[in-house]
Amino acid sequence: MVNGKIHSIESMGLVDGPGIRTVVFLQGCCLRCSFCHNPDTWCISGGTETSSSELIDKLIRFKSYYDKSNGGVTFSGGEPLLQPKFLLEMLKLCKERGIHTAIDTAGHGLGNYEEILKYTDLVLLDVKHIGENNYINLTGQNNHKFLEFLKALNNSNTKVWIRHVVVPGITDSKEHILELAEFINKNVKNVEKIELLPYHSLGAEKYHKLSIEYPLELVDDMDKDVCNELQDLIRSKCSL
Repeated sequence: MVNGKIHSIESMGLVDGPGIRTVVFLQGCCLRCSFCHNPDTWCISGGTETSSSELIDKLIRFKSYYDKSNGGVTFSGGEPLLQPKFLLEMLKLCKERGIHTAIDTAGHGLGNYEEILKYTDLVLLDVKHIGENNYINLTGQNNHKFLEFLKALNNSNTKVWIRHVVVPGITDSKEHILELAEFINKNVKNVEKIELLPYHSLGAEKYHKLSIEYPLELVDDMDKDVCNELQDLIRSKCSL
């Protein structure tokens, strides 16, 4: 069995894939997104060390809920692809037990994507921004690893849900949303759903407690009605 670092576990998640799901938040992330609301997941040395056997024992306790709701397990983070050996082991153990698997990822991992995707039913793909300079400004990293993962994803049969955070003054213009739609149509296969997530500032308190400067201190929360209008727009352009 393989050991991994876990930040936390949500036992009855309803928004991270289809049905009722257990969401396993893995520790560690190399991005520093301006809107990140979980800075306590960044450091890979944090969290709680857990073996794959211990974790699968916890997950199968909820299998009846998965089966009744067409749910399953979602591995999130942080960035789950930063722990590829542990993630792969967990995906295999879930599939052996007939549990639907999903990964919530920005695609910034350590490789072995083809093997990981063999055991992944759904990828919740976090598209942070489009264009390298915009990507760097928002995340602190270039988009090369994202594009590397996207290539592997397109070569797989894994279904995809696109996720994109809409931040006032940064990613909330209609022009940007239309450019995003064009990028998705040209570059992402097997897309079943697109979700635009309205930015909120609920994570700011964590930054203050950790004595970290919050990058969007002066940015208001995104208006949910406007975000819904933009979501209708992008879905219409992507035939969803």
